[in-house]
Amino acid sequence: MRLILLGPPGAGKGTQAQRLVQKHGIVQLSTGEMLREAVRAGTGVGLRAKDIMGRGELVPDEVVVAIVSDRIDEADAKNGFILDGFPRTVPQAVALDRMLKEKGLKLDAVIELKVDSRILHQRIASRIGEATARGEALRSDDDPEVLKRRLEAYREQTAPLVDYYRWQGSLRTVDGMAPIPDVARAIDQALAAGPATRQKGKKTAGGESKASRSGANGRPQTAKTAKPKAATGRKAASAKGTGPAKRKATASKPVSKGRRVNAGGGKKAAVPAERRKAAAPKSSKSKRGRG
Repeated sequence: MRLILLGPPGAGKGTQAQRLVQKHGIVQLSTGEMLREAVRAGTGVGLRAKDIMGRGELVPDEVVVAIVSDRIDEADAKNGFILDGFPRTVPQAVALDRMLKEKGLKLDAVIELKVDSRILHQRIASRIGEATARGEALRSDDDPEVLKRRLEAYREQTAPLVDYYRWQGSLRTVDGMAPIPDVARAIDQALAAGPATRQKGKKTAGGESKASRSGANGRPQTAKTAKPKAATGRKAASAKGTGPAKRKATASKPVSKGRRVNAGGGKKAAVPAERRKAAAPKSSKSKRGRG
């Protein structure tokens, strides 16, 4: 089983990842730990990453993907893995999909732990108070200001992954604010439910099909902005009274030249040409032939 856990800092991803590792016999892969291990092992990609970090630069996506690729080729990851901290951006997700496809692999699911950021701040404050009361050292992320910056980074960089994986049909969303056992149960149910339905149409930043919510000009269709369909063909022509259907109807009527007017001022019905010919008197030659 190959999984990704999504959620902001403090959502409980680490707790749920450990439980899934034990339940399914898979490994939890942290990009930070993989990066440090590659540097320690002196692998080709590890040395490249070490040189980049030594210059104080961010490790580019292709290097991180290469490190992940090497790690999932190891024996303990054959049964599956949970990616922790990767991907962080949509381009990284695209690169990960490409790499897995080259290996003949694919993700089984992406689990989103949906939480309320306001409650996350309350959790941090409570955890700080409890740790202080016990005389324990605070974690590096047990700081309201640090949490605020991490939440902002998550919203800007990582939150778009929710729409990306929803469009693919691999996203499963559970309530991360529920008690830990309830969250674990919801994850198990989401995994057992099978693949979700992939959304059709061109995706937008909001994750919904652009075709389903916009008109031809890309603007939402409303009662005011939606234009009625223009009448075409026979309907348009007959509506104006000058189309082919109208001309055909008038052409089928016999044309009578020199209509006579009766005494009452009304017009007599036109006599078809065939009937007029039949009623015409015989020629003078025929009359002489009788005598």
